[in-house]
Amino acid sequence: MATTDSARPDPPSERRAPAREMSSVARSADGRRIAYATYGPPDGDPVVFFHGTPGSRRLGALLEPAARANDIRVIAPDRPGYGRSPPQSGRTVGDAAASVRPVLNDLGVERAALVAFSGGAPYALATAASLGDRVTGVDLVAGATPPSFGDDTPAVQRLLSGLAAATPSVLGALLRGQAWVASRADPSFVVAQYAEDADAVPEDAATVVKEDFLAAFERHRNGAVTEFRDAGSDWGIDLDAVDAPVRLWHGTDDANVPVAGAERLAEALPTAELRVLDGADHLGTLLRAAPEALSRSR
Repeated sequence: MATTDSARPDPPSERRAPAREMSSVARSADGRRIAYATYGPPDGDPVVFFHGTPGSRRLGALLEPAARANDIRVIAPDRPGYGRSPPQSGRTVGDAAASVRPVLNDLGVERAALVAFSGGAPYALATAASLGDRVTGVDLVAGATPPSFGDDTPAVQRLLSGLAAATPSVLGALLRGQAWVASRADPSFVVAQYAEDADAVPEDAATVVKEDFLAAFERHRNGAVTEFRDAGSDWGIDLDAVDAPVRLWHGTDDANVPVAGAERLAEALPTAELRVLDGADHLGTLLRAAPEALSRSR
């Protein structure tokens, strides 16, 4: 089922305030460090947030005001090879739960909802398929879709996936250079990758997006190279194993992930609802959908 939402977002001053990040580290079964941050009240209903590709725990700061308003505790891990989480040799999309389960256990959380942005979508679906009834629901916000769902993948995404598969060291060097430029540039340099009009994005949100991008490459580039490679191949997820209800939020003007892919993904999932946001681009979908997605995850 698909519905269209033409409502515009609230003014930025009503939606965001300085985020208060609490960072910690969990240990996986094989001893890996998994860095994560939490936002919102510590006793709030738990929601695991999956950042994009590239990305980091810092993007969870965009959800902090909505988390406080809805009594939600946002748990935002750095996936392996991003931020402060070291790379995981040979990891695949299907391994996602191995980096989420330890975080939930570290916090004493038995069940949680999942919210994913952009390239975090396949990892949220894989986690839901693996953790079963520990997952109460899944929200995919401007989520990536399987490459097998069509040939409308933007050319730049196909290029990045091709480089990651054929010449990962070249892509790593390009990402290192991009991060160096971003560290010295205005936030709009990074925001322009996700928004049609970077200057229209609120300053506080733009600052978080830049911080997220830089934190992604704080210590590694392996995470992005691995995920760009996996984005262009079969995800290896049994979508029929996703028992939790899934909501997809997608903008009509999303140039990063065209809405047609979200329509196909919604049809392929056992229980899914698609909300189409009129006029929203990639980042705009996150800014508009996050408050309602969190409020409905309780």
